[in-house]
This record gives sequence, structure tokens and C-alpha cells, in this order.
Amino acid sequence: MHEFDLIKNYFSKIAKNNKSALNLNDDVFFDKKRGVVISVDTYNIGTHFINFKSPDLVIKKILRSSISDLICKGVKPKFYFISGSGSKKTFTKNNLYKISKSLKSEQNKFNIDLCGGDTTFSNKLSFTITSLGYSKRIIYRNKAKLSDDIYVTGNLGDSYLGFKALSNKAKFRNKNRLFFVDKYYKPDLPLNLTKYLLKFANSSIDVSDGLIDDLSKMINRQNLSFHLFEKKIPVSKKLSNLIKKQKLNKINLISNGDDYQVLFTADVNKARIIQNASKTTGIKITKIGKIISGKDRSLIFDEKGKQIQAKSKGYIHQF
Repeated sequence: MHEFDLIKNYFSKIAKNNKSALNLNDDVFFDKKRGVVISVDTYNIGTHFINFKSPDLVIKKILRSSISDLICKGVKPKFYFISGSGSKKTFTKNNLYKISKSLKSEQNKFNIDLCGGDTTFSNKLSFTITSLGYSKRIIYRNKAKLSDDIYVTGNLGDSYLGFKALSNKAKFRNKNRLFFVDKYYKPDLPLNLTKYLLKFANSSIDVSDGLIDDLSKMINRQNLSFHLFEKKIPVSKKLSNLIKKQKLNKINLISNGDDYQVLFTADVNKARIIQNASKTTGIKITKIGKIISGKDRSLIFDEKGKQIQAKSKGYIHQF
């Protein structure tokens, strides 16, 4: 069962009278009257992180991926709650010290505060993070407009290469390996873009499950499709060099998720405002495609204008 089927069949009806739940089809809970925005995410070992050999890095990854849900809505995260389920093997004094130290560092970096949580014993390691911010406005899913331009912040694909390296499914030179692994554990969140997003974004989502899959989710209840242009999709210099040297398929490298960049649509006349926001914040923002009529199929084009397909459209939550 797909996650959307699970939600639709078992939970949508009991949340339908709660407008703040946004039909259980967005990244957050949004109480407009009180100006409260909340997201909840759970992370399991073996699924969301490979192992627990580096607890300090794992906790950075899951905290950043959690607060990215707020950032893509144009909201600065303020508080977070963390619950952990583990055993004596995973919650050793040394590991707990590393987790605590790492969380303190993240709090200073993103100006957020720990407010509570829970701990339980379990042989299966997992964490749940609840992130909270304050805003009277957010950017919703399913608000894209026909002919909107499609934008994404930062670079895509580095995290996936880090995952491949950690899984021993790919070998890199030491410097490249360190770079990609670092991007896997510590994605560059466009935090300072939050106050600008509300000025130009019509619809938004964070790239967590994969560019193509997340773009489809962002417009999943609209009669719209998209055109993406492979050449315009931004990648780092290291990944670009790797693609050229090893003649790799770019679209397959940038479609696997864990990037935690902001994917959004905006009206064509907002291009200059977006450019200015990029210059002011120092955050890379790239136009990668176009929203088209739902009468036509969603397509990806290479630099020669030829239609191409990605082997992986992203991570699918299947039950």
C-alpha cells in the first residue's frame, strides 16, 4: 500500500474537520489563527540512516531533514522535540554525549531550542522529531499555477553519492568521498531564504524523497504536469566532474532524494525578485522547468531536447 493510500483510506476522514491539518496532504500542520506551524518526522535505522557508527552525524542529518519541512514552507524553525527508541548498545554514555554535543551545535547554527521529547527502550533504533515555528502565512502544496517556472535551491545528487559511498556501492577518491559523505550527513539548508520565499513562491516542498517524486507530490491534486530540463538541474562541481569523467547518467544521480533543498514554483514575472533574493542571501536558486497543463504528460528533456526517463523517481513509502 502506498503512503497516500494509507492516509486516504484510514486517516483523512478523521482529520477532515480540522482545517489546520491541510487534508493531511502537506508537510506541516498550520494553525493560521494562532500562527503555529508544526512538522513531525520519524527516522528508522536501516531505512533513513544506514547505521549508528557516527551518532553525532546521524542526529545532524535527521534534525536538518526535519526542520527542512518548515523551511520549505517559508517558516523559520524555532523549537524542536526529540524522542528516541534504543537499547544499551545504541544509547551508550559515549553515544549520548556525542548526540547531546551535536544537537547543541545544531541549535547554535539554526537558532533553535530543544523543548522536550521522550525515550523508550527498543532493539530497533529510531528517532522522532517534532519541529515548530511561528508564522501567519505559509507556502502550500497544490497551489502551483499553469505556466509557473519551477525552481530548486542548492545542488542535487551529492547526498546520494554519499549514501552510495557509505553503503560501499561506489568507490571514490578520498577527497571526493569525504565531500559526498559530508553532504549526506549535513545537507545545506537554505534557512535564510524563508523570509523571501513568501514573496514569490506559489507552491513548495522540500526535496526529501527525490526531485521527480517530490515535484509530483507538490502538484498531486491539481490537473497539472511538468517539463524538466536535465541540463539546468544544478549539481556541484565535484559531481559535474564525476559525470563528465565517468560518463554517468545525470538524471539518475539527482533523482534519489535526501537533498533537503527547496523545490518551488513561481510566476514568470517573479524571476528578477528571485534573482535578487539569491544574490542577497548567497543561496543558489536555479530555474529547472515549467508547469504545464495536466492534459499533457510530465516529461524530462536532455540538452538536445530528447525525452529521457529516470530509472529512479525517488524513494517510495510502501507498506
